Amino acid sequence: MSTSGQHTPHKVVVIGGGYAGTLAANRLRTRADVDIALVNPRPDFVDRVRLHQFVAGTGEATVDYGTLLGGGIRLLVDSATRIDAATRTVRLASGRALDYDYVVYAVGSTGTTPSSVPGAAEFAFHVAELESAQRLRARLEELPPDAPVTVVGAGLTGIETAAELAERGRGVTLVCGGVLAPSVSAPGRRYVARWLSRHGVAVIEANDVTEVRPDAVVLADGALCASALTIWAAGFGVPDLAAASGLRTDALGRLLTDETLTSVDDDRIVAAGDAAAPSGRPLRMSCYAAGPLGAQAADTVLSHIARTEPAVIDLAFTGACVSLGRHAAVRQLARKDDTPVNVYVGGRISAAYKELTCRLGVWKIRREARRPGSLFWPKGGPRPEQPASAPRTVTRPAG
Repeated sequence: MSTSGQHTPHKVVVIGGGYAGTLAANRLRTRADVDIALVNPRPDFVDRVRLHQFVAGTGEATVDYGTLLGGGIRLLVDSATRIDAATRTVRLASGRALDYDYVVYAVGSTGTTPSSVPGAAEFAFHVAELESAQRLRARLEELPPDAPVTVVGAGLTGIETAAELAERGRGVTLVCGGVLAPSVSAPGRRYVARWLSRHGVAVIEANDVTEVRPDAVVLADGALCASALTIWAAGFGVPDLAAASGLRTDALGRLLTDETLTSVDDDRIVAAGDAAAPSGRPLRMSCYAAGPLGAQAADTVLSHIARTEPAVIDLAFTGACVSLGRHAAVRQLARKDDTPVNVYVGGRISAAYKELTCRLGVWKIRREARRPGSLFWPKGGPRPEQPASAPRTVTRPAG
């Protein structure tokens, strides 16, 4: 390897220390001449797939970064407020500015409550971030055991949260807003519905919450559902850092990139994880995709440094797994494009599989710290081209 670059290290700032950003930071260490700074607003890593367990008191959801990061990575507990591409600096909330040669944009996703639903922002909690999960757990501990709890949203997060609380003896109503578990096949959906019914969860399909009150939710059909605690698990958002930095995004605010995860505006900015929208067609927000996308982002940065052609996204999905308390789960199988098939595995064996996959998320990051470049994942080939007739929503902030 050439030694000339060792006198002037390539400065890479990784923004976001979740599954994608932490793995990317570790993988960048495959080159000795890369100076890596990881910016994260919290001093500990958040194992987001366990936040519903943390809320219910059945598990912990933070990990010491000292056990995850390889040698030489600087952890800065701070928040990025702007990426200034003209000066190649990342502005931080503390007032500090970091010079960079490349940025890995891995800010992740956030919970969100819709402004269109009165009372949702004031009275509903979400479980997508540590701080909100901490507030939710504290509120839950204040309530008597028989206090009614409502979970809004019947995707995987809502189901796992409702199931975890029901298994702990809470009276839970799950308002789906549509069908239960829409990403799961019909047979798998029936298994989930039976488990929820056996554990006393009242499932309301094809109905929306139109208002959240301190002690109830109002449904679209006018019904009033008592709720001492309302958990909003319908939808996600992303931080607005890309838009605030004048970079093009998709409609949700994810950074718009090409298929190598390189920003369409600046080839020194590479995205990973939930906040990336390659070709305007983001992958499913998931821990499963975050690791490979973090590795891909690191490899793309290293290719840019080496002046070689970076590879395009190559990730095959195999399915999803939704936990139903601590002793059951549904492992839904899928085609490589993430389309579910009518095959699932339920029960204790899937619960063991789910626990294994949760452990693997952190284990893979640690292994990447020990052996940079070691992560591998199922390959599905380059993604199909988007049809020319399909519209692509792109926004660019004024100024």
